Amino acid sequence: MTELYNAITISTHGMKAQGTRIRVISENLANSDTAAATPSEDPYTRKTITFKNVMDRQIDANTVEVSKIRDDRKRPYPVKFMPDHPGADENGYVKMPNVNTLVEMMDMREAQRSYEANLGMLDQSRGMVTRTIDLMRQ
Repeated sequence: MTELYNAITISTHGMKAQGTRIRVISENLANSDTAAATPSEDPYTRKTITFKNVMDRQIDANTVEVSKIRDDRKRPYPVKFMPDHPGADENGYVKMPNVNTLVEMMDMREAQRSYEANLGMLDQSRGMVTRTIDLMRQ
C-alpha cells in the first residue's frame, strides 16, 4: 500500500507543477498582443517556468515542484509599425511582447499531455487501492 500512496503523491505533485505551467502559458498567450503604452516603456514580457526535484522524506522519493517563474529577457521585443498607437516611437514603431504564440501553443500541448499522464497514473493507483480494499473485504 505504501508504494501506491507514493505513486499517488508523486502524480499529484506532477499535476500541480503542470497546472502552474499551463497557467503561465495562458498568461503569455493572453498578453501576446499587449503593446507598450508609451515609447519608453517595455511591453508585456514573456514568462518562463522552471522545475526542480525535491526529495520528499515522508515517501522517500523525488517529486517535482516549480522552482521559478521569471521574465524571459533573452528574447528581444519585436516592433510593429503602428504610427497612431500611443506607444509608437518617433518612427511609428511600437514594441510588442516577446511572445511567440506558436511556441506557447506547443508548450501548452506538452504541459497538457504531461498533466494527463500524471492523471492517468493517479487513476490507476486509485483503482489498485480500491481493488485491494475489495479483496480484503472478502
